Amino acid sequence: MTKFNYMILLAALLLVAACSNEEKKEAFDGEVVISGQLKNHPEGMLILSKYLDNSVEPIDTLNLKSDGGFEYTLSLDGPTFYELDLYGVKQVRLALFNEDVEINYDFDNEESLAISGSFDTEQVAKVDQLAEEYQERINELNSEYYEALSAKDEAAVKKIQERALTLESDHAAKVKSTINSMEGSFAALAAVGMLNPRNDFSYIDSLVTELDKSYPENNMIVSMKQQLDEMRALSIGQPAPEIALPDPEGEEVKLSDFKGKYVLIDFWAAWCKPCREENPNVVRLYNEYKEEGFEVFGVSLDRSKDAWVKAIEEDNLTWTHVSDLKYFNSEAAATYKINAIPATYMIDPEGKIIAKDLRGPSLENKLKEIFK
Repeated sequence: MTKFNYMILLAALLLVAACSNEEKKEAFDGEVVISGQLKNHPEGMLILSKYLDNSVEPIDTLNLKSDGGFEYTLSLDGPTFYELDLYGVKQVRLALFNEDVEINYDFDNEESLAISGSFDTEQVAKVDQLAEEYQERINELNSEYYEALSAKDEAAVKKIQERALTLESDHAAKVKSTINSMEGSFAALAAVGMLNPRNDFSYIDSLVTELDKSYPENNMIVSMKQQLDEMRALSIGQPAPEIALPDPEGEEVKLSDFKGKYVLIDFWAAWCKPCREENPNVVRLYNEYKEEGFEVFGVSLDRSKDAWVKAIEEDNLTWTHVSDLKYFNSEAAATYKINAIPATYMIDPEGKIIAKDLRGPSLENKLKEIFK
């Protein structure tokens, strides 16, 4: 349940050897040619658009010759992503820098798209295929999930959740493998955007650090570095920032009071339906592992004390609870960059962050891993 709709775009270039970068820079003359041949095309226009920070902006239309051929010279300052809209029927994403690109397509044959000349654009095609396959799998799981919910089949729901976690993990591994195979192509920008920076912070951070050495004046890289710097304090392995808030009786309780135990910081609220649905799972696991050194530190983003206390009682949440009753303006929410709930952080006995966003099977699996 979110405070508002938002999108965080994080992407990074693949680490490129210094000699490779110099070779590309020397070959780049500031222009690339987009050409190709289209067969059996419908009425309409060929529209070339450029990717900006949060949008795609049309910049020109391309003229088609009588034989279906086209050619367009594009001036650019450096590695840039574009999109060529083929009469509203098909969109082709382009990664352009120092190589011309040729696009051939027969509108009567959906499988006929052929892209050549631009290694970077060929790498983007791999990324797009990976994203499409992942989305298909997610759609299938969603259908199964809602069927299981309708049938009130809790066992099936749990298995689907476990499969979803495995799918997400496998997808992240494929994304990183794809990036590592790109031979320094800046098309890695399109791939790293599919990774979750909360889980793969170190991987993304290392890429951006090396990238900055090769492209120190690149505005996109500067922006990514700023975003990563903001996230660094909350990355896995870092000390968990202190939380000191009042409990329902008005007594201040600190996160550091639980040093020496594994602590799940659980950001939730009485009004948050997904939070309330997750509570039985947390209760079960808390009761199973509390004698072994597991604690839950509930941080409520409620505004009403009565609603907060009532939810604690109704859901039988017997662990420690704190709140300043300031909704998403809570001091703790600001410190931990919480924009949606439920949200969790797992802290080890030394007070370091070891995991994030644990829910359902992922929380159960992590506790099994910790306590064997």
